[in-house]
Amino acid sequence: MTLPEDTPVSQAAALQEDLRRAQIEPYAWVMNRSVLAAQPRDPLLCTRLEGERKQMARIRQGFAQRLYVVPWVVQPSVGVDALRHLLLT
Repeated sequence: MTLPEDTPVSQAAALQEDLRRAQIEPYAWVMNRSVLAAQPRDPLLCTRLEGERKQMARIRQGFAQRLYVVPWVVQPSVGVDALRHLLLT
């Protein structure tokens, strides 16, 4: 689990390397609170979105075969119904 920013992705990558040294291969990465996945329309978010694209590419190219992206939401997704809603958006 990581945020779509350089430092959190780097920290998660270091943790993954520790796991690999222990012969544990993570199934997938989850990127949480993605503004890009929320599909904003505000032009001021362009810089943030380019940063997210960069981190997604970095994960896909070097760290994980599977990447799941959870969009930024106003209210926390609590409970089964809220989590199902994330799958449908």
